[in-house]
Amino acid sequence: MIFRATFQARHVLAPMVAGAALCAAALIPSPAAAQPAPSSECKAALSARAENPNYPRNSVPRYIKTPTGYLLVLRMGDNVFEQIEAFAICEKVPSASLSAIGFANVTFGFWDAEKKQFNPRTFRNVEMASIVGSLAWKEGKPSIHAHGVAGDSSFDTYGGHILSMEVGTGSLEVTVTAYPQQLERGIDPRIGANVLGLRDTH
Repeated sequence: MIFRATFQARHVLAPMVAGAALCAAALIPSPAAAQPAPSSECKAALSARAENPNYPRNSVPRYIKTPTGYLLVLRMGDNVFEQIEAFAICEKVPSASLSAIGFANVTFGFWDAEKKQFNPRTFRNVEMASIVGSLAWKEGKPSIHAHGVAGDSSFDTYGGHILSMEVGTGSLEVTVTAYPQQLERGIDPRIGANVLGLRDTH
């Protein structure tokens, strides 16, 4: 009887002791892994730069993670392409689709196939009714291809290939749908323009 009681006690107490040890281990903080110092691109992408007075005084992130990618909210004075490129470098985004709305000073370009160059035209203080584009890589750097439609105070609209853009009076919200494939953009010698390359992953 004594042997049986001792045997049963061991089988009851052993799991309890093991469980207590696991709980205690969980409460002890593990040493933090050494993290590499953030690059200048990461610093610019993660926090609003102090020299932009259009951000709140407290440090705020320029973007957050979402289930399908990221959401960026840029403020007046931000160079849109520079911020998206810095973000892509920081997060190592392989490729993505972009969509955005907001206020901007934008330069559109219409492609001249004969001269193999864009004819630019700039519009200031316009509201971007729609921006769509793609993010890929070219020669180790992010490459953005975006088109948009802008409207002015007279409700006239303009659109085309976006050469450059700065956030205007207000903000610009950019939705990034990220993809796992690394996509590259390169010059097609037959047309002299950048073309997005696709790779068969099957």
